[in-house]
Amino acid sequence: MEPYFNKMTPDGYAEIESEIEKLKFDRPSKIEALAAARALGDLSENAEYSSAKRDLRRLEGRLRFLNKQLQYAQIVTPSDSDVVEIGKTITIQFLDDEEEETYLVVGKQEANISAGKLSFNSPLGAAVMNHKVNDIVNISSPDSTYAVKIIKITI
Repeated sequence: MEPYFNKMTPDGYAEIESEIEKLKFDRPSKIEALAAARALGDLSENAEYSSAKRDLRRLEGRLRFLNKQLQYAQIVTPSDSDVVEIGKTITIQFLDDEEEETYLVVGKQEANISAGKLSFNSPLGAAVMNHKVNDIVNISSPDSTYAVKIIKITI
């Protein structure tokens, strides 16, 4: 069985690298806090020690998770084609209320709908993938079914 690669934009990859660097910078202070709490004495009733140990464990877990994300990352750069794909910005019109929204199509790790980043494997993202301007696409989400028209696609 081949490994599954996480598709992401170059910016998404850089964000993960940046978070790893920040965590690596914070790590020595967490280790120091753990050592200081350990020096306070009885570990069974030492809340500072338990808290410092938990914080360090969370940091280490997050580092492992992010490193796995990079290990299995597939950076996708958009082509010059006129179809929707990861890394392109799309403007769509919801046909039920004629409201327009603009999204950057990204990998699932980067998705943040309030920041205008739409995951390519969300119901809306998956439906518009590989479509062109003026295509009308029907989306089936867990709550309802609706249609959108692709107004604009840019790199």
